[in-house]
Amino acid sequence: MTKKNTPDASTTTTDTAIGVSRRGFLKLAGASGFASAAGAAATLAGVTNANAATPDGTPEQIHLTWGTDPASEVVVSWASLAAATHPRVTYATDRGRREVANAVQRTYTDGLTGVVVFTYHARLQGLHAGTTYRYEVTADNDSHAGNPFSASFTTAPHGRKPFRFTSYGDLATPNTGWVLSSPQSRFAVEAVERFQPLFHLLNGDLCYANLNPAHQTEVWRDFANNNQSSSSNRPWMPCPGNHEIEFYNGPQGLESYLARYTLPANGTRFPGRWYSFRVSNVLFVSLDADDVVYQDAAAFVAGPAPLVPAASTGNAPIAAGSSFYVRGYSNGEQTRWLEKTLRHASHDDDIDWIVVQMHQDALSSSKTGNGSDKGIREAWLPLFDRYGVDLVVCGHDHDYERSYPVRGCNHHAGVDAATGTPVDTLQPKPVANAQAGSNTFDTSHGTIHLILGGGGTSAPLDVYGVDTGNGNPQAKVFTKPNRPVPGTTPGTWVRAGADALEDAIWSAQRDTGTGYGIAVFDVDPGEHGDKTTITMNYYHAPGADQTPTPNYELFETVTLAKSRK
Repeated sequence: MTKKNTPDASTTTTDTAIGVSRRGFLKLAGASGFASAAGAAATLAGVTNANAATPDGTPEQIHLTWGTDPASEVVVSWASLAAATHPRVTYATDRGRREVANAVQRTYTDGLTGVVVFTYHARLQGLHAGTTYRYEVTADNDSHAGNPFSASFTTAPHGRKPFRFTSYGDLATPNTGWVLSSPQSRFAVEAVERFQPLFHLLNGDLCYANLNPAHQTEVWRDFANNNQSSSSNRPWMPCPGNHEIEFYNGPQGLESYLARYTLPANGTRFPGRWYSFRVSNVLFVSLDADDVVYQDAAAFVAGPAPLVPAASTGNAPIAAGSSFYVRGYSNGEQTRWLEKTLRHASHDDDIDWIVVQMHQDALSSSKTGNGSDKGIREAWLPLFDRYGVDLVVCGHDHDYERSYPVRGCNHHAGVDAATGTPVDTLQPKPVANAQAGSNTFDTSHGTIHLILGGGGTSAPLDVYGVDTGNGNPQAKVFTKPNRPVPGTTPGTWVRAGADALEDAIWSAQRDTGTGYGIAVFDVDPGEHGDKTTITMNYYHAPGADQTPTPNYELFETVTLAKSRK
């Protein structure tokens, strides 16, 4: 793996409940640059938490995630502006006795601003399946202890029962003072509550804190407090995206993300980066595609000035042209875990469906966004084919696109974007029975990929590749790393776009009206010997690209159907 202008510094995150300290040197990479490192440098040195007039242990940013078994375990997580004393969750069913779960404190010091972040995680175990629980979050130094924060959640059902989940990525925050924030982010959170899912999949690029280097912890705070109206009522299950990667915040730059979320264990050296969980007859697999993609896409220092961390951090300035590139960080461990997980699922008669969540895209024809990545096609699509993955949900490109079911690939079907010479992009191949206009698919024949990157941050309307004359759009494909290169202005750095092009013969549907939307999935396990189905209704928000709106309208309905085991 190549490294460029790498600061020699480390960061530490401590979990006080188990006494674990994780330290690691940074490898630098990224994609969207800091537009003005000079301005950031001036601000970072004097950064304070402007919202912390009298910091105490009052809980905020409350969110839920599933534990090991969603039918019996939920984790309540939150943050406070100062260390909490005896942080805890009290919970009970409407008719049950009250239980108390003490929280684990997890802290880290932001590597750019020097701000210390306090997060808390209470694991609620031994819950009853399909049951609604009321809970309260508090601490001894909670200024609202007389009226503590309270909400409710429902555990997953036991056995084959119908349920609903929702999904989108690229949410951001409604505070338009931040880079890539959007007022639509608030309405997107409200949309989740409108559809009342059991849980929500948040497909990476959560808040774009790394594009706001002088305010990283504040952006995370705004994001989580915005989400709280939904994420405190139902688990929000995230995956890391390229904008969760932050300078000086851990070996993969993920300490902000890892401090805030407690996610199902994966049994590897990399907890929290990838995981799986099962609800009813569906296995959900969440991946960190940063590990395999060619695109170098996190934040980088565009220059000409360096990015200067606050003096209190002791971290060295980050030179212009530096990026935080983590491709290959697990040395194949994630892919080996994925194959093992999928292999076990293929032999489990209680699992009919496999849904994969990741941030970056293997199939996207976005013109103004990023496009497709050959790294995912090389590492994971053969496993999806071999073990029968049904559905992949992504973000990254800020639009909506649905593929036909695909299986296998065509070789040497792409061309070099600069020279037009043939390139092997591993062009995904639609299955023979996929027909334009159909809205029902048997995914035992192939995998459907969905781009759901319009949670709260949308691209301009002209988002799709030109028609190549044969009825197919043209897709950009990354087949090699696009590391920063010198720009036209001395001392500045830029990243080139994708290096290859291909006909998107796999593209079935695109929303050309708006990038904003939410996918709602209803799972019906079906009867023994009959069909099982997943019905997706995709709702978009017309006009939201110009004026934020709470109005989400049905764009299309697609049904996945196959024989149940």
